[in-house]
Amino acid sequence: MAFGRNAVTSMVILGLALGVVGAAIPGYLAAGREDVIRRGPGVAAVHRLSRWFPALAGTSGDTDVYLLDSGKPGAAGLVLGGTHGNEPAGYMTAILIVENAVPASGRLLVVPHANRSSLTHTDYQEASPRLLEFQGASGRRTFRYGSRATNPTDQWPDPDIYVHAASGQQLSGAETRNLNRAYPGRPDGTFTERVAFAIASLIRSEKVDVVIDLHEASPEYPVVNAIVAHERAMPVASAAVLNLEFEDIKIGLEPSPKNLRGLSHRELGDATEALAMLCETSNVSQGRLRGATDARQVIEGTDDKYLRAAGLGRLSVPFDEHGWPMKRRVGRHAATVAAILAAFTSAHPEQSISLTGLPSYADLMARGLEPYL
Repeated sequence: MAFGRNAVTSMVILGLALGVVGAAIPGYLAAGREDVIRRGPGVAAVHRLSRWFPALAGTSGDTDVYLLDSGKPGAAGLVLGGTHGNEPAGYMTAILIVENAVPASGRLLVVPHANRSSLTHTDYQEASPRLLEFQGASGRRTFRYGSRATNPTDQWPDPDIYVHAASGQQLSGAETRNLNRAYPGRPDGTFTERVAFAIASLIRSEKVDVVIDLHEASPEYPVVNAIVAHERAMPVASAAVLNLEFEDIKIGLEPSPKNLRGLSHRELGDATEALAMLCETSNVSQGRLRGATDARQVIEGTDDKYLRAAGLGRLSVPFDEHGWPMKRRVGRHAATVAAILAAFTSAHPEQSISLTGLPSYADLMARGLEPYL
């Protein structure tokens, strides 16, 4: 009798477990599929990152690199999106550039998913959405929402303490899977260090003049809605900030700290000839004060908890009932990329790099992101 009851209980528990697994399967399958990115009129070629570091071939670090080439002399720029897979305005801006921009001079390389592995999972215990959906001009478009770090299936285990190889700086062990703590990378290092090394190799090989790394940060974070620039990039970044003021886009300017190592704006500026900059927008889904994190919150950028925090003066950015929607964050990033390239061209007229076809901040605020997808 007891055996029978135990068997029934076991079967019920097994059935429930299988139900949970079945419900989770679509999410895991979605994480494994590639986002569809359409080649716009300015794209001359698409390469894989392994072109510059063959050891990445066949791994989830071997991401697409889009070349927008004017065919005219000029400078070379690099835009990195998706350094962190849970900062979607960064990679959506990169996708916007790929699908719309046409270079008028010089070349622009765009990497929408710099750490491709980070899109194959989400941060644990954060209840993050798996997909973001937009009704684009060409129909329904879905894009993955990922994690800040490399998937543990690609790099494990984390050490108790992460030691940055180039400097000896010690950080939390989990930072070993953070691409923006791994630069300039090592060819024989961890998975994340090899991805960083490949990006640095691309910059050197293609003689990239300007690197723009696109990120997002929480509204309470001090360095938000800002450009962080290597000291060699400061004149260009300063001019870009002034240019953005004329568009009524207020953006801060921060120097790259010399004692904070592994970040793109520091290490790529030190290890290559490029002018390295990192851009931040304000995203409530990054913060610790947020409510339920779902696709609506990520796209609309509103949250009643942050509205209360704004009333208490706890935030680093203005915040009202309109929040910081995706169109505003992508608009700021797109305008910042354009302003940086314009400032570089002004400072180096013999090495110009410019884009046409990229929607302006005003366009994106008025029409949204969808018409340009």
